[in-house]
Amino acid sequence: MFLQGKTALITGSTSGIGLGYARALAAEGAKVMINGFGDTEGIKENVIHLQQLSGTGAAYSDADMTKPDQIRAMIADCSRELGSPDILINNAGIQHVAPVDEFPEDKWDAVLAIILSSAFHTTKAALPAMKKAGWGRVINTGSMHSLVASPYKSAYNAAKHGLAGFTKTIALEVATQGITVNCICPGYVWTSLVENQIPDTMKARGLTREQVINDVLLANQPQKKFVQVDQLAALALFLCRDEASAITGTNLSVDGGWTAQ
Repeated sequence: MFLQGKTALITGSTSGIGLGYARALAAEGAKVMINGFGDTEGIKENVIHLQQLSGTGAAYSDADMTKPDQIRAMIADCSRELGSPDILINNAGIQHVAPVDEFPEDKWDAVLAIILSSAFHTTKAALPAMKKAGWGRVINTGSMHSLVASPYKSAYNAAKHGLAGFTKTIALEVATQGITVNCICPGYVWTSLVENQIPDTMKARGLTREQVINDVLLANQPQKKFVQVDQLAALALFLCRDEASAITGTNLSVDGGWTAQ
């Protein structure tokens, strides 16, 4: 358990990719604070499970990633309850799809706030303790849309491209201080959110389940396989190891070949 004595804070981690990160880090001994929205009882169960995995501690913050004061309070709460975050994973995100000339301005603001601005606020608040300790890991969850674009996702593409640039900038700023900053960029990931969309798409398009998966969701993913949450978690774990200390400022594609095209 190579992360014993370390504390991790993961935004957007009550389900899906973020919860996968949390479980992997806890299994290696890290104290973990998760964040996000969802069923209260389900969140409590996740915290208990994380405590059991780590054998140390776990906590939950309901901080709203659109509100900088709540983000700063979350970092302070984590420091008080578990210790200052040694590992920060910026994973919170939302999506909205519409042509740019019809794109609701409030949706634009929300997507940019939750994906990009929240990463700025969390990183700004967490870095001083990492600098003092001489060790830290900042991992941002990007997307293939950090590197390439798709139509009707102007806010998401802009936010994820911004996150890629933010990653490089902060990596350069802290390069001599024992802190690495990287961005994991997945393609379509198999989560309950994606799985639950399949029946509606089958009905709307008159397609079979296999057609929806291969011809709609995975049309641009050459391996024709979903990325698995545990694959992303394994990469995040590796980035926390000493053997990965020379990897910084990178946007690491885990997309089944999407961005190779």
